[in-house]
Amino acid sequence: MLSLGSGSWYRRRALSRAGLCQGMKVLDVAVGTGLVAREAMTLIGPTGQIIGLDPSAGMLQQAVASLNIRAILGVAEQLPLADEQFDFLSMGYALRHLSDLHRTFSEFFRVLKPGGRLCLLEITAPAGRLPRWLLRMHMRRVIPFLTRIATGRAASQVLWQYYWDTIEACVSPETLTTALRDAGFIETRRGLSLGIFSEYTARKPG
Repeated sequence: MLSLGSGSWYRRRALSRAGLCQGMKVLDVAVGTGLVAREAMTLIGPTGQIIGLDPSAGMLQQAVASLNIRAILGVAEQLPLADEQFDFLSMGYALRHLSDLHRTFSEFFRVLKPGGRLCLLEITAPAGRLPRWLLRMHMRRVIPFLTRIATGRAASQVLWQYYWDTIEACVSPETLTTALRDAGFIETRRGLSLGIFSEYTARKPG
């Protein structure tokens, strides 16, 4: 409902723009239920490999059940993985939950092979007052109302209000790109779609 049904297409296109292609070994951080990992699998093909990491055992169970991928319990700030083993690292809509950007991005840099690429997807609150107000109303009023009708669960409104609060409190795009460069990444860029969907891409020198 949030993306009007375009989420799968957008995630797949964003990963492709960031350089994900067949045969790559991928780490999907904060894999959740596997929405980003699912699109990554279509791009890497049968010769590729994907590992999902998440701090929630329940999320990992859902990802493994639906995608049959290898899963690891862990946090982005301290990856339980060896150095330089991934061609690509992805993370979808979890930047605002990180406790330490610099430590996280240093970990991302460590586990990527030389020349490895990353793609971080996030929802960014619009800069303008009117677009920001419209998105706030959409996420805190419209979507919770529709979700409550569809699921019969009143608690969904609390969850969506929390979702918006984390978006509004997220650090600025400039802070994120600076932290990526400080970690050693090059070719650091931020793409923006529809004024709210941010794509942060970068490459480890190789």
